[in-house]
Amino acid sequence: MTAIHTAYPEYLNNQIRRLIFHKDQNPFLSDIFKRVGSQKERMEVVEEKGPCVILATSGMLVGGPSVEYLKHLSDNKKNSLVFVCYQGEGGLGRRIQRGEREFSNPDNKNELIKINMEVHTVEGFTGHSGRKQLMNFMFRCDPKPKKVIVNHGENSRCLDLASSLHKQYRVETSAPRNLETVRIR
Repeated sequence: MTAIHTAYPEYLNNQIRRLIFHKDQNPFLSDIFKRVGSQKERMEVVEEKGPCVILATSGMLVGGPSVEYLKHLSDNKKNSLVFVCYQGEGGLGRRIQRGEREFSNPDNKNELIKINMEVHTVEGFTGHSGRKQLMNFMFRCDPKPKKVIVNHGENSRCLDLASSLHKQYRVETSAPRNLETVRIR
């Protein structure tokens, strides 16, 4: 993610751009961040003593490093899980947000993992653009795309955005449901 921010600074606010390019102090390359790539490195983080903040994909707990960290850290009451983004309906993240306090181990379905850690949700903080930003993005696209596929949100909101994009920009749109297959040519 930090590479993406550095490669496309025009999408960042002016203050961050200045830090990256004018003061040679790229906040995305700070020494306070430790990049963790392998399973071995993840286990080193889990086994370390002392406080830390772990930012891990997938934020909806559908797989990946976040689920690995959750499996290893969920039983300790001193740990916290903080959701800062959308949690898809029916997904593990949404279920935990709503109070579920155990889940099946993805590696061993017969094993239940207890969640004793604190669970928090920070509203209004997201890495995703809102409706107004997405409409503005489409306005600035040149040339306009021939087709727009809207996903990753509540179904009704995806449909509403797709409809608005179609009406305003006369472009073909679709809002596939979860698990629906879309063929891209």
